[in-house]
Amino acid sequence: MNPIRAIQAAFDKRGQDSYGEGVNQLDHALQCGYCAERDGATPALIVATLLHDIGHLLHDLPDDIADQGIDTQHESLGSAWLSQHFGPEVSEPVRLHVPAKRYLATVEKGYYDLLSEASILSLKLQGGLMSETEVKAFEKEPYYRDGIQLRRWDDEGKIAGWEVPDLGHFQKYIEACVAR
Repeated sequence: MNPIRAIQAAFDKRGQDSYGEGVNQLDHALQCGYCAERDGATPALIVATLLHDIGHLLHDLPDDIADQGIDTQHESLGSAWLSQHFGPEVSEPVRLHVPAKRYLATVEKGYYDLLSEASILSLKLQGGLMSETEVKAFEKEPYYRDGIQLRRWDDEGKIAGWEVPDLGHFQKYIEACVAR
């Protein structure tokens, strides 16, 4: 299936699912993508930010799976799926957005205190704070800075009622980034 149609189908199927933060999956994705665009990100980083949680839309697990103590590893699932259609400049920041949360909670004073209850729960399921060895390994990842920036937009895109452009607005970025 054409990746643009597959992305639309994924949002049609599960975009209205709860995100656990007062917005649904689609609203969260659109808000995050808008933040990246607003801040002048590259088209690839806008697409990565828009689609960073696509792994949640691809699995068939319930919305409240984290409440059951299960980490879906959505970042790995999403990155693997995206790598079939996009280059690493899209798939790698997606893979790294969860480790970026762990990294920021470890190294940035006050970051952990800003996390919502849902984000703290998922942080625990995703491995918690990083060890010094994990911090150093993360900093060696080629796209770690993009993963951190994506994470910051991820944290910002959770505002109920925030009106941002719809999915069609981002199609030009997606088309520009699809691996040819």
